[in-house]
Amino acid sequence: MGIIYALLSALSYGTADFLGGFSSRKNSALLVVALSQAMGLVTALVAVYFLRPESLLPSDLLWGIAAGIAGASGVGLLYHGLATGFASIVSPTAAVVGAALPVLFGLIAGERPPLMTWAGVAVAIPAILLLSWEKGEKRDHILRSLELGVLSGIAFSGFFIFIARTGEGSGMAPLLAARGITVPLFFTIALVKKQKLIPRKGTLVTILAGGCLDMLANVFYLLSTRTGFLIIAVILTSLYPAPTVFLQRFFIKEKLSAVRLAGLALAIAGAALIGIGG
Repeated sequence: MGIIYALLSALSYGTADFLGGFSSRKNSALLVVALSQAMGLVTALVAVYFLRPESLLPSDLLWGIAAGIAGASGVGLLYHGLATGFASIVSPTAAVVGAALPVLFGLIAGERPPLMTWAGVAVAIPAILLLSWEKGEKRDHILRSLELGVLSGIAFSGFFIFIARTGEGSGMAPLLAARGITVPLFFTIALVKKQKLIPRKGTLVTILAGGCLDMLANVFYLLSTRTGFLIIAVILTSLYPAPTVFLQRFFIKEKLSAVRLAGLALAIAGAALIGIGG
């Protein structure tokens, strides 16, 4: 079940990213993030109702809060990097670092997946890189873009690791704690920047749907870590750019580059090998 949950997480994250990107075409990214985070909080409340804690410990909530801070930091650094640097460097760097560090953590923690699973991981990591790759023309500020990508990836890996440290008996309460930190944070930033929180006509539904799917992705990821290896959960979840690419091609007719097509092929192969090994 861990593999299925991880793939559902990737699908949900990828769809949420597509909806968020689509909404950001008519609204500021900060408005989209703030409103989607609020919808995520509502979704977390529903998740807690259906997956209630059985033995919630203070440490579970603390890990959830730490995960929330790490995730919010990752989003902030990523958006700053995309705004001031080059997406062709920031995005794939953040994606690969965000996946690689939890894999290393899983190894240190003693996880030993089967050999076939490792073959899948070896294929999936370059797939993450290729799926996230954006063509760029300019080459100045490369080091700054790389730095922000690495920092963002470290923050995202913190979310993946911290939330996985919560106990199975805590249910979905850690995710509620995580989102309980990020929602006030993003709304405070929006107020400080005097950002109007009224979306353009026709975009509210896509923003809220994206926020709901983003939290569902977190739920599936957490379930995956509790029913299988952290290494598998992180790698398969990190293939979330694949559904985003498919949706962009289908709905907005975005042309797929040879690099992204290669990434899709590797992603499918990697997921298949992990499924066989798992």
